[in-house]
Amino acid sequence: MSEEPRTSAPLVEVRGLHKAFDEHEVLRGVDLTARVGTATALIGPSGSGKTTVLRSLNVLETPDAGTVRIADAEVDFGASVPKVQRRREVAALRARSGMVFQSHHLFPHKTVLGNLLEGPVQVQGHDPDEATAEARSLLEQVGLRGVEDSYPAQLSGGQQQRVGIARALALHPQVLLLDEPTSSLDPELVGEVLAVVRDLAAQGWTLVIVTHEIRFAREVADQVLFLDGGVIAEQGGAEVLTDPTHERTRQFLSRVLEAR
Repeated sequence: MSEEPRTSAPLVEVRGLHKAFDEHEVLRGVDLTARVGTATALIGPSGSGKTTVLRSLNVLETPDAGTVRIADAEVDFGASVPKVQRRREVAALRARSGMVFQSHHLFPHKTVLGNLLEGPVQVQGHDPDEATAEARSLLEQVGLRGVEDSYPAQLSGGQQQRVGIARALALHPQVLLLDEPTSSLDPELVGEVLAVVRDLAAQGWTLVIVTHEIRFAREVADQVLFLDGGVIAEQGGAEVLTDPTHERTRQFLSRVLEAR
């Protein structure tokens, strides 16, 4: 994890992001920045584009136009470049982020330890013994000491999601991307995952989180971006969640908080 001060230049910078699926324009010129050691929460109604923004940061979705930069890796998706160059640019961008998915995405045939070692050893070429020691430390950090030899099917959903977080951290990302990390969990398991994310924010990890957990976002987010109709309709600090400026933001928050 980087130890740059919060006053440094933005670690993540997005400019003019556009994305369409067939005739439906999902993103219509999104800009955002995130500084080192801060937590950014993306909120908004279903279909607003927040998950597409997150997935664009590590090119799980390929934007039609716009620029994404993480640290020293940058891709201009509107530029025409040779395929080899674009593959190098995308690989560099992906190497600087770790993704935590809604539904774990663990390898079912590998143990918990095997899941954590796949990226550092097989992809990044790290020493297996060193990677194993770090993986055990990460599992302890997320409250899963002693499950190294278990398989995903033997774990609860909350435990699997915490393994997913540890697996992302094992790649030494500069920014951790979390896509609705509690959306697939039973209500009684949500708290254990949010506690881990809360700890990561307190430790100074740079986080970009798509979440519907508004009270949680209020606790951890340094900045909040409310997306609606493919654009950022409102952004700011915690006041976006407690005293929003726009009526559309107020309507959304009222409905979400009443439903929970």
